[in-house]
Amino acid sequence: MSQSTIHDTAFVDPKAQIGENVSIGPFCTIGPNVVLGDNITLKSHVVVDGHTTIGENTTVFPFVSLGSDPQDLKYKGEPTKLTIGKNNKIREYTTMNPGTADDRGETIVGDNCLFMMSTHVAHDCVVGNNVILANNATLGGHVHVGDFAILGGLAAIHQFVRIGEHAIIGGMSGVENDVIPFGRVKGERAHLQGLNLIGLERRGFEKDDVRKLQRAFNQLFGDEGTMDQRIESVSQDFSDDETIMAIIEFAKAKTKFPLCQPSRKNS
Repeated sequence: MSQSTIHDTAFVDPKAQIGENVSIGPFCTIGPNVVLGDNITLKSHVVVDGHTTIGENTTVFPFVSLGSDPQDLKYKGEPTKLTIGKNNKIREYTTMNPGTADDRGETIVGDNCLFMMSTHVAHDCVVGNNVILANNATLGGHVHVGDFAILGGLAAIHQFVRIGEHAIIGGMSGVENDVIPFGRVKGERAHLQGLNLIGLERRGFEKDDVRKLQRAFNQLFGDEGTMDQRIESVSQDFSDDETIMAIIEFAKAKTKFPLCQPSRKNS
């Protein structure tokens, strides 16, 4: 614990592994199976429990709970994991739970993410890199979120749903179906509004590539044929485009839920 500082009111189990230059503030509690990387700051009143690992340069704000038992009645105390990457900011009242034996046994959070106030990452979720959850956004169990996805405030993602990379979820949206990469969804029961054009621009996509992506989107969610037929058609017409093929591979994957679709009454 070279050059690390632990406040007199904090409790750190002697078995916990604490990196260098770690700051543990007032009234924090660190369990015996916790691993904290270098340059981590726990502001105050933070609880880190269970088999939890937090990567370097992460800042955790007051009243956050990481690694406590999953909110799953089937959980019987198995030694499952919560693994959080580096360079994350985890704001006040956020909760993240470890995995369960019914799945991979591990909840995974990537690097460079921002979890705003009162967000929740449930058991067995997999969250990519550079993801943002705005205030009170919630992930049900087993949810997968791709890189650079953004979830608006009070958005709620149903268990087992997939959110593709670069997708954006509108505030107060209830998402019950898989959202394609680069998709934009909103609504009380969310529907697909189109592509995340602002996100694409911010990520540096060229205008010609975005236009091509829009053509593929229109074809994929058009009125002709079945979804399987449209997937095959787009796959053939845009086989040389890696970005579009990433959407096709996402769409082809067999999961518990269908793809989130556009609202036909608004089309």
